[in-house]
Amino acid sequence: MYLSKFIEDAVNELSKLPGVGKKTAFRYVLHLLDLPEQGITNLTNSIKSLKTNAKRCQTCNVINDMDTCSICQNPKRDIKKICIVENLKDLLAIEQTNQYFGLYHVLDGVISPLEGIGPSDLSIDLLEKRILDEAPMELIMALNPTIEGDTTIFYLTKKFSQPHIQISIISRGIAFGSELDYTDSLTLGRSIEARQPYQNMISN
Repeated sequence: MYLSKFIEDAVNELSKLPGVGKKTAFRYVLHLLDLPEQGITNLTNSIKSLKTNAKRCQTCNVINDMDTCSICQNPKRDIKKICIVENLKDLLAIEQTNQYFGLYHVLDGVISPLEGIGPSDLSIDLLEKRILDEAPMELIMALNPTIEGDTTIFYLTKKFSQPHIQISIISRGIAFGSELDYTDSLTLGRSIEARQPYQNMISN
């Protein structure tokens, strides 16, 4: 009981955010109530602006401010390597290692039959177009080490297996079931550097 329908409604909405339970949402609501009117206005405007103006890079599908993100535009990046990640969080985690200087592709999820997510729900068609247009020499599978991640890697490997493309998977120094954005930069960086051909991993 919150003694206020307005507080209850706000708690219910905030608790829909990932990792936010009712108690945390309630603390956020109390903090918001203490903010000056301008603070509330700024927060509201920033959320509206985010929803209205955020774009998907037409090349790699990452959320950013432009039609083509700064990574895809950077002439110093190795265009023959594409690192495939699940989302923006994982891309940023890899960038923070300063160990990878190729391009990325954001799937915007992983294959999960239990949740009704299939290949057509991901940006695989865009990735296929990139492979045809850019002719990369290596696809690096940097998906979270979960059943869904492994299923997605297996699917992509079958789909894009070609003689001129090396398909690699990051080293499994990362524990199964963990998430890349919670992995420390040193471990993640070493996993990128120590990546292995996917066929070697499944044959062992």
